[in-house]
Amino acid sequence: MSPDKKTIMKELEKVIDPELGVPITEMELVDKIEIKDGVVTIDFHLTAPYCPPMLAMKMAYDMKEAVSHIDGVKEVKLNMSGHYLSVELNKEVNK
Repeated sequence: MSPDKKTIMKELEKVIDPELGVPITEMELVDKIEIKDGVVTIDFHLTAPYCPPMLAMKMAYDMKEAVSHIDGVKEVKLNMSGHYLSVELNKEVNK
């Protein structure tokens, strides 16, 4: 069974912005979700381009953790945009 976007968004509701204490879905930080053969790719952005890298990584790892537990998900890939260290942070979280 392949996961669907609704189920993925429901899990992402549990991911809270560590600075603001608000779910990332409520702040509309998730830009796009693609699902192909059990691989979920999530494009997202942060509230500020200079969000502290440790907080950016916490949110990214929380997203990955939340979605990884869904039945049918084999892999979660994240694509953070708009952050001054997006390239480096994406490499780290997708290892």
